[in-house]
Amino acid sequence: LPENKVRYFHMGENVWKEANSWPPPHNVVRYYLHSAGQANSRMGDGALTTTSPGTEPPDSYVYDPFDPVPTAGGRSMIGLTTGVENQATVEERQDVLVYTTPRLAEPVSITGPVSVTLHAGSNAPDTDFTAKLVDVEPDGYCANIAEGIVRARYRNGCDREEFIKPGEVTKFHIDLCDMAHTFKPNHRIRLEISSSNFPRFDRNLNSRVTPGLGRAEDAQKAVQQVYHNAPYTSHLSLPVEA
Repeated sequence: LPENKVRYFHMGENVWKEANSWPPPHNVVRYYLHSAGQANSRMGDGALTTTSPGTEPPDSYVYDPFDPVPTAGGRSMIGLTTGVENQATVEERQDVLVYTTPRLAEPVSITGPVSVTLHAGSNAPDTDFTAKLVDVEPDGYCANIAEGIVRARYRNGCDREEFIKPGEVTKFHIDLCDMAHTFKPNHRIRLEISSSNFPRFDRNLNSRVTPGLGRAEDAQKAVQQVYHNAPYTSHLSLPVEA
């Protein structure tokens, strides 16, 4: 390859591509979270569209550190099944919020950084919020594509701790890293929001104690709320190929 070019594997199309730089030219398209307040599990009413929300109630769930959402595939970790794995069982949990587009009429190809802007609150001083991008195939197979997490106390940088105020709406940025993938026609784009992905990420105890140093008595349940209305437009940002 010439020095000024990059070569990358594009999933979905399953081909190698080249570009003059990374990321290749793209347009950031926002997919906004929607629901009537019942986006819990894939059987809920969560939706994902390019239309900004108006007046909508928040979604709520309880995160229990003693019953975390189990890791299902994803990036490499010793002792775990890695790569693409069906997320259908994970998406049956009430502590996983699920937002899905209608079936796609045309392909959506993304190449570059994927992120989530989340407006959320908790009754705990510290907690985690996780995000997972999923490609829902026509037969219902839910393929994990990208994942990320944010720890509330480090939301503005790992060099300082900033605890959240219980009940206050806080803005979080969740980085799902860079991705090259095509969602094919008749597939659906899905976003999962929760507070754990264990043991891929360590569990937050929902307290001021550093999670890695905490004891069982330091752990507590947290009531989480995710907002998606006119002031708080939670959304998924996808780098759609130009």
